[in-house]
Amino acid sequence: MKKGGSAAVQTPILEVKGLKKYFDVRGGLNGKVVGQVKAVDDLSFSLFEGETFGLVGESGCGKSTAGRTILRLLEPTAGKIFFEGEDLAELGSMALRRKRRDFQMIFQDPYASLNPRMCVFDIVGEALAAHGLKDAAALRRQVEETLELCGLPLEYGSRYPHEFSGGQRQRIGIARALALRPKLIIADEPVSALDVSIQAQILNLLQELQQQLGLTYLFISHDLSVVRHISDRVGVMYLGRLLECAPAEELYSQPLHPYTQALLSAIPAANPKRKRERIILQGDVPSPANPPPGCAFAPRCPKAMERCRRERPALRAVASERHLAACYLWE
Repeated sequence: MKKGGSAAVQTPILEVKGLKKYFDVRGGLNGKVVGQVKAVDDLSFSLFEGETFGLVGESGCGKSTAGRTILRLLEPTAGKIFFEGEDLAELGSMALRRKRRDFQMIFQDPYASLNPRMCVFDIVGEALAAHGLKDAAALRRQVEETLELCGLPLEYGSRYPHEFSGGQRQRIGIARALALRPKLIIADEPVSALDVSIQAQILNLLQELQQQLGLTYLFISHDLSVVRHISDRVGVMYLGRLLECAPAEELYSQPLHPYTQALLSAIPAANPKRKRERIILQGDVPSPANPPPGCAFAPRCPKAMERCRRERPALRAVASERHLAACYLWE
């Protein structure tokens, strides 16, 4: 692993198998179900302790829905979500509540995700109180320690969210997620709403916290450059499905799926003298309410074969055991 921790442990801390999340589409006077939006459609991957797994894709591909479904903020339609060997999809409300202290979420919008009526101390300490820490002195110590970890002066504890900049608010959101000292954090576009200079500060903070606390991250983003900077492995999503998954450097240097190749061709080159062939995709992303029967990318793929339009390719090892692709071109 290059960012922090070790992925040498063979038993994953999180294992997602065949995860699906469908939303009913209702119509008519009686509000009958007339269809389904397949936001997440048969998603599978593993995440190892101390690792950062980047989940990347265009807006609307289902990556944020996947993150929320894994934490059961949304109920899965089907599939298994094993956290430390226990299937979260099968847990009842009380068992899930006890388990929630081990996994938390950092939300995208630092302006909308914080309660404007609560001061910073109460925002960060709310989860501690909800999970049974009743001793006021112990709670204060834990909150103060967490604020310091996130680079927030203790005097900020008495202030309210509207008094802070976007970067400071996101630090508060990170502190709230860390208060219970979770093992897994799902970061849903945590820097997309911030200025570029502030993005670097937040990414560096996340990496420092990972090293100090042994955290495991599922990092969701549409920004390929950000994902490359922070991730150990990267999964590329399209229309609710994973099309390619590989170690970060291997995926960026040797993309195998035509969709990944098209995405990476759009990244501006650091050296303007090195010309990169831009791959322009034709057509629009199909509707998740009516996905194509075969490969999800086949209608836009310049290399699609007839088989691609009929059969869905399985995600399987191609270039190496850790480099997976769902593409018939590599059979």
